[in-house]
Amino acid sequence: MHSFKLILALVALGIVGSQTATAQPPFGAQGAEGEPNRMQQWLVPSPDLATTPHALLFRPPGDGPFRLAVIAHASTQNVLRRAQMPQPEYRALAGWLVARGFAVLVPERPGHGATGGKYLEDQGGCDEADYIGAGRVTADEIAAAVGLVRKQGFIRQDGMVVIGHSAGAWGALALARESPRDIAAIIAFAPGRGGHANDLPNQVCAPHTLLSAAAEFGKAARVPVTWLVAANDSYFSPTLSKQLADAFRGGGGKVEFRVLAASGSEGHWLPETEAGVKIAGPELDRALKALAPIAAKKR
Repeated sequence: MHSFKLILALVALGIVGSQTATAQPPFGAQGAEGEPNRMQQWLVPSPDLATTPHALLFRPPGDGPFRLAVIAHASTQNVLRRAQMPQPEYRALAGWLVARGFAVLVPERPGHGATGGKYLEDQGGCDEADYIGAGRVTADEIAAAVGLVRKQGFIRQDGMVVIGHSAGAWGALALARESPRDIAAIIAFAPGRGGHANDLPNQVCAPHTLLSAAAEFGKAARVPVTWLVAANDSYFSPTLSKQLADAFRGGGGKVEFRVLAASGSEGHWLPETEAGVKIAGPELDRALKALAPIAAKKR
């Protein structure tokens, strides 16, 4: 298991996701900025040397430096669905963050959509699911992608926020072990894995294993977590989500748990929609309030 600082160091040395002369284009921006919010395609590193993930970068006007927020997307164990996944954008959430002064990176992880490659965060079978291993690999993937962007002159080195959704949020919980100097806050939308077991709502693979994994992540946690779930989430219900948050807290993690209003026909997708981001807005503002003094010092 790589630490966040080790991943950053490997990225700086060009070891993680290094390219050969005949490989894909070099890391970084892959074209001009566009709309909305200076949206730009990037290629970023991965723990898998054979895979170069696609990413979107959004920025406020000006040269910065900006605080960085990274959005870690949801996933699925279904191979066909992963291959068909469109590139994650989270435009409404990214726009909300850009309006508050953040540059926003939305990386696509290996094994998904156009990025392709090996699915590194595979949790295994339902009965023997390795939720701890899957979460830690997702954390490594997030750290590898962030490592490149943090080296850019328009990015500040303090006040970074990790925002995860579903499996991406589960990986974000594994990053809570890092120093608050590297990650200032984590916002987790419905974190978990194994939801909709056998495609059935409110069914989760090995829920007791998921609970014990949440407690394990909490043992090493140092970064505060805001845990958000919609009232009509059928992947990880408010009841189960509270149990997971309590397990994380019981392990030693600092967590604020909030149930949000119902969103659309399936609350699990709340952070992907404009209406959902409006619902979450007050809690997002509350979670970022602690970063305000940092921002004030930089003005």
